[in-house]
Amino acid sequence: MFDRYDAGEQAVLVHIWFSQDKETEDLQEFETLVSSSGVEALRVITGSRKAPHPKYFVGEGKAVEIAEAVKETGASVVLFDHALSPAQERNLERLCECRVLDRTGLILDIFAQRARTHEGKLQVELAQLRHLATRLVRGWTHLERQKGGIGLRGPGETQLETDRRLLRNRISQILSRLERVEKQREQGRQARAKADIPTVSLVGYTNAGKSTLFNIVTSANVYAADQLFATLDPTLRRIDVADVGEVVLADTVGFIRHLPHDLVAAFKATLQETREATLLLHVIDAADVRLDENIEAVVAVLEEIEADDIPVLQVMNKIDMLDGFEPRIDRNDENQPVRVWLSAQTGVGLPLLFQALTERLSGEIVQQQLRLPPELGRLRSRFYQLQAIEKEWNEEDGSVSIMIRMPIVDWRRLCKQEPTLVDYIV
Repeated sequence: MFDRYDAGEQAVLVHIWFSQDKETEDLQEFETLVSSSGVEALRVITGSRKAPHPKYFVGEGKAVEIAEAVKETGASVVLFDHALSPAQERNLERLCECRVLDRTGLILDIFAQRARTHEGKLQVELAQLRHLATRLVRGWTHLERQKGGIGLRGPGETQLETDRRLLRNRISQILSRLERVEKQREQGRQARAKADIPTVSLVGYTNAGKSTLFNIVTSANVYAADQLFATLDPTLRRIDVADVGEVVLADTVGFIRHLPHDLVAAFKATLQETREATLLLHVIDAADVRLDENIEAVVAVLEEIEADDIPVLQVMNKIDMLDGFEPRIDRNDENQPVRVWLSAQTGVGLPLLFQALTERLSGEIVQQQLRLPPELGRLRSRFYQLQAIEKEWNEEDGSVSIMIRMPIVDWRRLCKQEPTLVDYIV
């Protein structure tokens, strides 16, 4: 479809600073992003500007420097740590005589590599097509594209129109498929809401350790690696939390600074798990020097997907990388847990996380003493299933007395199912 240079595995990286304070972490994150995509960086070109150049994004001298670096190193792609306009990409490709990708294109490429499920692949393709739609004109620069009426339209013009129509059709197909997926997810969420099962969603900056934490808490086998965007497809597992019962834990895609809007839009169905959650576990890399900026980036994305009003429990992860740091729970003025310090890698501090989850999710706890006649053994076994019995003893008349402790939602549900239950309260 495109007459253009092939993208290879070796690249020249370009990073431009637009402010006085040069934050090397920005460049380090970009280099990690590049290595996560499986590309080898042959050279890194940096520079400073007050504003982007309209033609090349960088100045003309810097653009020539990039083109020379491509020839010297034999690189087959130039990667920019910035969003480029279609015209800037086209001009740079002509000058460098190789493929040019901006930050959005690079992230989309990583997402395309990592998507495993049918839904994930559809979402990535949707984001890629939306990104491509603005750049279609670049594929046909080798063709004559005259404007005009009948007899004056060039072959490129008609080809371009055909491609736009095909793109529109494919985008509408994907949207209708994703709509079906979203309806299925919505049915699952409604069933959980009806059963009063709380949902806890893991959110956080990419590579903060969400999947590692998810695996150790749920004994799942979700792919976890020390790289950006290791997780794309949402995974849901049920866990048991004391005094709460069953809780659904959802592992979601990591966020990053300057996350492309196309991606946020494409991953709407996935991020819906976050928007509908009872509680968000914001996993933070406590050993990262950019801790505060990472938290701000996550908060910004949560605002964008309208999930900023959901209660949050911060999880300060990777304390094993901090010297002499012990796991603990930080509380607010109302003695409510707001932050848990732990290491998902070593498992240190996990009991504290479960304690904090109990306190944040359980709400009111019911404690009752019941005296059940022998014929109500079925009810006694139901309390055992709910792990609600703290103590039991036999009475002389053959009945059984039990001390129960359980969340108020479970108690109310049981009372609705067994209307005579209140008659046995001592």
